[in-house]
Amino acid sequence: MASDGRPRLEAIANPSLRREVIMRVNGSPLQSVYETIVRRAANDVRLADGSRIEMAVETSHIRAGERQGEVRELALTLLEGNLQQMFGLAESLLAAGDFTFSNTSSAVRGYLLAEQGSAEPPPMPRHALLVALEPHQTTEQAARDVLQECFVQIADNVRVVRMSDDAEGPHQLRVGLRRLRSAFSTFAPALRSAETVRLNAEARWLGQEVGRLRDLDVLALDIVAREANAHPDEPGFAVIADALNSRTSAERMRLRETLKGERVTRFLFDLARLVEMRGWLVPADFEQTQRLALPAMDTALSALAKRWKRARRQARDLDTLDAEQRHELRKELKKLRYAAEFLSSLFPGRRVEAFLKRLRKLQNMFGDLNDADLVRVKIGEVVAPGNEIADGQRAAGWLVGASLARAEFGWERAASLWRDLEGTEPFWK
Repeated sequence: MASDGRPRLEAIANPSLRREVIMRVNGSPLQSVYETIVRRAANDVRLADGSRIEMAVETSHIRAGERQGEVRELALTLLEGNLQQMFGLAESLLAAGDFTFSNTSSAVRGYLLAEQGSAEPPPMPRHALLVALEPHQTTEQAARDVLQECFVQIADNVRVVRMSDDAEGPHQLRVGLRRLRSAFSTFAPALRSAETVRLNAEARWLGQEVGRLRDLDVLALDIVAREANAHPDEPGFAVIADALNSRTSAERMRLRETLKGERVTRFLFDLARLVEMRGWLVPADFEQTQRLALPAMDTALSALAKRWKRARRQARDLDTLDAEQRHELRKELKKLRYAAEFLSSLFPGRRVEAFLKRLRKLQNMFGDLNDADLVRVKIGEVVAPGNEIADGQRAAGWLVGASLARAEFGWERAASLWRDLEGTEPFWK
């Protein structure tokens, strides 16, 4: 940067990058988009085991034209010693605090401020991304990559739920937690340890907490809204919608407090530590190293075959399945889909997509069954007997009947959809 504040392209240290930038600029005048002034206070912390960690608190003042923003961050850097100790220090400092994980760079924050007026990225729900696995990877490397993606999806959507009323946030958070549990199951032969079992239980608990809000969102935004739009002359749906709005708002506030709490913070820290520090290692398991070193493809073939076998066994005598057996089949199909998505990049894309397309169709049919069960369980809590309004009672009965009819109508297609899936050559064979 020159003394007048203008950028000096000749000061770019990397020669090839310098040439590329100068060529692209081609003599055009440059104008500053944003400016960041960072105040940094740092100290070295030496722990009892001798580990030395730099602890820095950074306050970034960002200016973009007339717009201004401020970001406060804590950064820990291991200078020497044990990475485990650095995670422990971070957890002890932040576990009881109100903070969020962030991977947003200063440059991104500057452009966000210039373009959108805020240095914080908007709280957009984070969907799962495809994990690009390679056939030459070991099982441990593949598992690490999958678990990293699960962690990012969970952490990002924790932030979304805390900051936004978008119903997609709780949905994607619950999906992320389910994917994490499915990943633990998929790679269990190599990764199973006391810590993965504990984190699986924590993910299950948090999924149940999130599910209470997600169920109300589905009931209000999908099921009740669908019937209300189809029957605008029925006043009872407005009664139910008002009652649901009140319950949903209260549940959202409760969930936000849970997500700010120490238990969720520790779960996120411990999950990050598991991924970054190979927290699945069991010193007493002398054969674990061999299982972790297996080619990822070998583990994929075994895991997918196992999931497919369980699904086929659960679907046996499909026409005679009772409600509980249908629910178990639904869970097995979900686990199969997550495993297939985790491992899909190891196989030819066309064959994967043909299989997943049929699997998704079958799962959509099971969604109607789940909706019917949700209405049956939840609607009585929203419109309890003796409530003020006959209109609400009548609409509640309508919802139960309509959801059951939709589910039964969908179930009539189950055998056909299952035959389509079973007749598709599994892409891992």
